[in-house]
Amino acid sequence: MNYSILLDVVGLEQKHLDSGLLPNIAKISENGEAAKLEPTFPAVTSAVQASILSGKHPREHGIIANGLYDRSTYNVSFWEQSSSLVQAQRAWDLIKKKNNNKKTAVLFWQNTMYVNSDIVVTPRPIHLDDKMIMWCYSKPVGYYEKLKEKLGEFNLASYWGPLASSKSSEWIANAAEYTLESERPNFLFVYIPHADYSAQRFGKGAVQVRDDLKKADEIVGRIVQKATDLGIRDETQFTIISEYAFNDVSGAIPLNLVLRDAGLLSIRSIQEKEYLDFEYSKAFAMVDHQVAHVYIKNGYERETKKALETTSGVDRILDGSDKKDLGIDHERSGELVAVSARDRWFSYYWWNDESRAPDFARKVDIHRKPGYDPVELFIDQKTKSIPLDASLVKGSHGRPPDLQTEEGLAFYASSKRHGIISESGTASCVDIVKCLVDAQ
Repeated sequence: MNYSILLDVVGLEQKHLDSGLLPNIAKISENGEAAKLEPTFPAVTSAVQASILSGKHPREHGIIANGLYDRSTYNVSFWEQSSSLVQAQRAWDLIKKKNNNKKTAVLFWQNTMYVNSDIVVTPRPIHLDDKMIMWCYSKPVGYYEKLKEKLGEFNLASYWGPLASSKSSEWIANAAEYTLESERPNFLFVYIPHADYSAQRFGKGAVQVRDDLKKADEIVGRIVQKATDLGIRDETQFTIISEYAFNDVSGAIPLNLVLRDAGLLSIRSIQEKEYLDFEYSKAFAMVDHQVAHVYIKNGYERETKKALETTSGVDRILDGSDKKDLGIDHERSGELVAVSARDRWFSYYWWNDESRAPDFARKVDIHRKPGYDPVELFIDQKTKSIPLDASLVKGSHGRPPDLQTEEGLAFYASSKRHGIISESGTASCVDIVKCLVDAQ
């Protein structure tokens, strides 16, 4: 195969194909293969994408969540884009090592700034004192500006926040078609995110999710048609994956408030607002969907574990051996890792009085919150701000996949047979990269 296109359709499961509503995705595997896909733990975007592209677990590539805590600077940061954070070679590195003449392109995947790919586009808005400039980092320099001239500006509001919608995926799909036509990469990665929003807003079985997956199927069909129009369809391997499957949820556990009430988390009051004090907290939680990395000062491990064990909605608490079993025993991980019950998720909240919540709590502010906040998908029409109502969220993910119950199993399909499907009918996400590299 001279060409390979990998499409990441968030939230896709095998049962969606069984419904017959996704003909373009189903057609990909007619002469190839398809299976339920086992993600690595935690089953969240940045971690699973790093595993798919490297063939490694978080213990090896170091992406232990969508966020990171720097113990030396007492700083939590979410959605950092630097490629150097991934401590393993990824598909484009392996492809270049095999044949440096192969051209690669990656659109909107995580941790792709400065990556070793010929073409890169990823959101990177510029925050100024009085405004935000909608911008995307791109390589080569000026490539986003070419896309902007052709397609219009990428609207970050369609990618995340109360206005997030399929418009984000449509722009990315247009960029993929333009890239195929103008640059003809041998290898193209495309991220199709929009079904993620409806699953979190409405729950995995909602009609909105079905409609969004149908829209994703149309996008897949468009990209396949573009390859056909360019005369490269027969030379192209198509791979469709999703990163995780959703669970329906009916409430959140404010894990930092639990730790505060146990006397383990400290706050500082600044202008009548409460901020988490990383320096003096004995323990705090960096939460991410249904998983939380709990960072603990020496001597407070037992007390912290006890507080978590007695909290309703906490399903599992992973320590050293458990973390090793799940491939999350990396130095960036928390001393403990908490897993919520299947129908719950973890919020980052630490306040008892909403009036004391910091101002960023009511804003779309993905970088300053020390935890993932899906409530940013909603808006309080009265105040025109993000509500502080965690019960609005109806879908989440992140728990360890379960091969017996099939909880958390995502989806894989390829137009070529690779023999990575087990006798139980599942494939592992760490096997995908070999299929991609071998196809080149």
